[in-house]
Amino acid sequence: MTILCTALRVERAAVAAAARGMRLLHTGIGPARVAAACLPAEPTLTAGVGGGLSPHVRPGDVVVASEVRGDGPPVSIRSAPLLAGALRRRGLNVHIGPVLSTAKIAEGATRQALAESGALAVDMESYAVAQAIGDQPYAVVRSIVDTVDQPLIRPGTPWRGFRALQALRACAPVFEQWSAAVADRSVVLATPRSFCAGVSRAIDTVDRALERFGAPVYVRRQIVHNAHVVRELESRGAIFVQEVEEVPRGSTLVLAAHGVSPAVRSAAADRDLAVIDATCPLVSKVHAEVRRSSTRGETIFLIGHGDHEEVQGTVGEAPDSVVIVEDVEAARRVRPGDPRRVAYATQTTLAVDEAEDIAAVLRERFPDVTAPRSDDICYATTNRQAAVRAIADVSDLVLVVGSTNSSNSRRLVEVCERAGTPARLVDDAGEVDLRWLAGARRIGLTAGASAPSQLVDEIGFCLSGLGSVDLTESSGSHEDITFTLPREVS
Repeated sequence: MTILCTALRVERAAVAAAARGMRLLHTGIGPARVAAACLPAEPTLTAGVGGGLSPHVRPGDVVVASEVRGDGPPVSIRSAPLLAGALRRRGLNVHIGPVLSTAKIAEGATRQALAESGALAVDMESYAVAQAIGDQPYAVVRSIVDTVDQPLIRPGTPWRGFRALQALRACAPVFEQWSAAVADRSVVLATPRSFCAGVSRAIDTVDRALERFGAPVYVRRQIVHNAHVVRELESRGAIFVQEVEEVPRGSTLVLAAHGVSPAVRSAAADRDLAVIDATCPLVSKVHAEVRRSSTRGETIFLIGHGDHEEVQGTVGEAPDSVVIVEDVEAARRVRPGDPRRVAYATQTTLAVDEAEDIAAVLRERFPDVTAPRSDDICYATTNRQAAVRAIADVSDLVLVVGSTNSSNSRRLVEVCERAGTPARLVDDAGEVDLRWLAGARRIGLTAGASAPSQLVDEIGFCLSGLGSVDLTESSGSHEDITFTLPREVS
């Protein structure tokens, strides 16, 4: 059984009602009393009030420790992002960072000195508890009462204390979720996963443009559909815009990996923009197919999602000739002008089996339909779907790393679900819901082609904070494809 450890009886009272299924243990204040309490070596969560050290940590805020510091080596707390994410979803103002434990209440000049250490909060028990339980899963949550500029001995302390205990009480249901998620697990990584050649090329294009031309470099729409990638490039001077008209005349503009219509290129030329085209070559292949079919007078059935940027750009190559076909039902209803002069193309990031079902209907209805010279669904999408299907067969739950606007990432979730395995799309570790993990002893882990690999590594690291992890990597297709950068930055 997991232990919920508090130093004060008032802290215990705040969490007792909601934290069912955990053994409540009251130690008393300070490291000496923690030592005297003889804590068993069991998974433990330490909760209570604490003092803020960082200026942005205010009374009533909650600090989740990423590590605890004391008079010895710091102790890393690997499950902190999972716990912090769950607390944020309850509407609490949560910070993740180091918590420092002292033997005495820190005030005045001592408190100011501690604030310069980089720790977010100070308490008196967390480090001692960590030392007592050894390598067991551990978590620390502190609700802030006082800060450097609002010290403990001040008339407003009772009110701040009440706010802190209210926040602590609101945390308690999440403590139970953490407890239920604690377990030893096996984690299998899908191979391949994460960046494909087209995504790497697009990101490298913006990187090189910033190096060569300096900030700002403008990018139409997201360079790839991943929030972390976009934030990282923004921090270096990339400015993302929705439309060309937002870019100052004469500036440098990068076109995203999903491709654009000829109208966008024309608008860029009208503004004298220095355009660098980061369109994935496999998307460019589909554009070329559509242009060829259009010149032959064919109606082109474009299998894809009409709200996706790639599809919008492809339609723009021959807007009077392209008909979007989103599903099997649409394929059964579509009526071209001349059923003998038809072709089809496919969005590159669709689920392979779903796209084939739609194409099969079109081939049955229109025997003369012209198919692509080679499969439009890109190799990376195909490989990642095959890999996730393999790990779904041996998993209780599959976590797919990717942003919600990433088509290829959403398709990975759908592939798992069609295989009968629950799957969740998460942007990062903070979006992994602890409730999903209760009872899930075998976790599959993968990432869409636009998600950085370190986000997968971070989730694996966090899971290891809930118990031991047996990490294996599936066997899958080896990818060694690379694409040449645009000449403007090569």
